[in-house]
Amino acid sequence: MPKLSARHAALAIAIATVCGGAQAALSDTIHPFVSAFYSYDDNLLRLPDGVDAPLGRSDSLTQLQAGLSLERPIGRQMLRGEAKMSRVSFSHYDQLNYNGKDLSGEWQWAALRDLSGHVGGSYGQTLTPFTDYHSSERNLRTSRRVYADGNWRFMASWQLHAGFNRYKYNYDLSSQRFSDRIEDVTDAGIDYLASSGSRIGVLARHSKGQYPNKFVFGGVALDNGYQQDELKANIYWVLSGVTQVQVLAGWARREHVQFVSRDSSGANGRVTGFWTPTGKLKFTLAGWREYSAVESSLVNNSLNRGASLDGTWQATAKLAANAQLRRETRDFRQDNAAALSSDASDSGKRSSLGWTYKPQENIQFSLSLYKETRTGSLLVGTGSYKSTGASLGATGQF
Repeated sequence: MPKLSARHAALAIAIATVCGGAQAALSDTIHPFVSAFYSYDDNLLRLPDGVDAPLGRSDSLTQLQAGLSLERPIGRQMLRGEAKMSRVSFSHYDQLNYNGKDLSGEWQWAALRDLSGHVGGSYGQTLTPFTDYHSSERNLRTSRRVYADGNWRFMASWQLHAGFNRYKYNYDLSSQRFSDRIEDVTDAGIDYLASSGSRIGVLARHSKGQYPNKFVFGGVALDNGYQQDELKANIYWVLSGVTQVQVLAGWARREHVQFVSRDSSGANGRVTGFWTPTGKLKFTLAGWREYSAVESSLVNNSLNRGASLDGTWQATAKLAANAQLRRETRDFRQDNAAALSSDASDSGKRSSLGWTYKPQENIQFSLSLYKETRTGSLLVGTGSYKSTGASLGATGQF
């Protein structure tokens, strides 16, 4: 009880700090902010029905954050950055308590008349989600990203662009270190820019994934490294003032360093539609078929097919509501070293509902509710589960 009382006292102090935030920003460049959240989940470790956990299936947590955001224009250049620290404390599973870190910075550059682009990087440290890893041992995930891209606009309506991204992921637990990876993504493309705001182009992309710690299966060390080549249509189509469609879809081929029987090719991409029937209502519909990493103890990649629907309602100048429905099926058969049967897939659903209230421009309160279900595959360790939860938070900017 003392720990719980101390956490609640800290949460109350943080909310009071938010509510008593300065009425004006510290400057027009640097913006300090603080936030406090209280969350509850009735199945924290995402366990199947009927499976008990040592400290119970449910838990609550508090998250206290403080940070700085920066936005500084210098002529045609723009510098942006954010630094955020957080303390996350659980009521029962206090061995999971951790300090989160988020750092990011970007230079949005422009040169001559027709050249522009971005150079930036980010660093993050957080708790690995329990969606595919169901242990009560703390497993922190560290992610790093560096990127650079450039655009050259020529002949008024044409644009060439190219970019490079490097992603690096590391995990604390030794049992998860086979998921440590480095992903390099290089792309280039050409677009036609219509006067209506539409864009029609072609994008070529090459990705390479490296896993420095080999996955051991049946006493054999396996290399899950891969490379992927894609050729896709890159379209943003303004159908009207209230309807737009974004397409990044085409063909992809994925090849592996070992066990080339896992190699596959076919349709790959994402289509997103935006509809804003009124100034207060906005809907977003998306569908995808993409390869994705999996943070599991048995498999590390899947081919995902899914769809989502998001809706936002700006009820008043201060009050807004949002809702989301999402469904996704993951197929593990083609992209893992083990010979997997037709049972090697799972399907998940998620629905959420949230509200935000802004009594002042620099203060925001939020409430969200969600429900998750998954029909899993015991063969690859992604069991079935149900989970519901809620979160209440406050954020203030100074």
